[in-house]
Amino acid sequence: MTAPNEQHIQEIRALIKTHKIWDKVFAIVGLISMLVGVTTLIVLFANLAIDGAPRLLSWDFYTSFPSRRAGSAGILSAWVGTTLVMLVTAVSAVPIGVAAGIYLEEYAAKNWFTAIIEINVTNLAGVPSIVYGLLALGLFVYQFGLGQSILAAGLTLALLILPVVIVATREAIRSIPQAIREAAYAVGSTRWQVVHDHVLPYSTGGILTGVIIGLSRAIGETAPIITIGALTFIAFLPDSPIKGEFPYISFDWIMAPFTVMPIQMFSWTSRPEQDFQFNAAAAGMVLLGMTLLMNALAIYLRYRIRRNIKW
Repeated sequence: MTAPNEQHIQEIRALIKTHKIWDKVFAIVGLISMLVGVTTLIVLFANLAIDGAPRLLSWDFYTSFPSRRAGSAGILSAWVGTTLVMLVTAVSAVPIGVAAGIYLEEYAAKNWFTAIIEINVTNLAGVPSIVYGLLALGLFVYQFGLGQSILAAGLTLALLILPVVIVATREAIRSIPQAIREAAYAVGSTRWQVVHDHVLPYSTGGILTGVIIGLSRAIGETAPIITIGALTFIAFLPDSPIKGEFPYISFDWIMAPFTVMPIQMFSWTSRPEQDFQFNAAAAGMVLLGMTLLMNALAIYLRYRIRRNIKW
């Protein structure tokens, strides 16, 4: 009886040793893959920073309009247009996406109809952006008569990121333990009180992460914006949202023509002059900075919200 037991123990030890070796191999492969990816990103960022450094250090680059002369060309209309378009996108997509996610997860009956909706929402998250551009061209530009305006662009990008926001909201809500809902119902809370006072506060961090992922995708999109007719050269700004007289707020800017940072970069990279390539590199760094700023804001808000929540 002793020999078979010893043989069995040796087999188990050999199996464990083999698994440990494979664990180390996987860890090494994962580390190498990570280093390759991070190194590639660092090299690309460094290349952009080196090429665009002379323009990035010039204040005129941020306060000047595009020009046919590379030395005097700037991104004023592009970054203002990008900011306004993203404002419309966030205001349009975030409330609708979060509300839809809450309804599907907390209120909708689990039947074939909601199953079809869930499948279609998930599939829409992977649809190419040019399809949304063609849809917006027929719907917003021609059917609703919004033209080549900031409002049309914002609504187009809102359609683009809406499935992402819905899916992220649902996943964040699903991560909340069911015991929290049951405890709230046990003390007499209504369904809305459970959602408003418990589910939403605990899931806000995950929802914010999904929102920023969607906005980060939208800020770099070019195809749908070109499809609806965004301008590649614009030497004026939309009307200011803030007025000096009552009612102090104006919405005339939402119907103004516009351009955005990706289109301005595309316009510069298509020119043969080397100086325009440097302008495009500098604009790319500014676009990355705007994206990182949005992510930093989301991280800060998520940290503040989680710190104030006591489980």
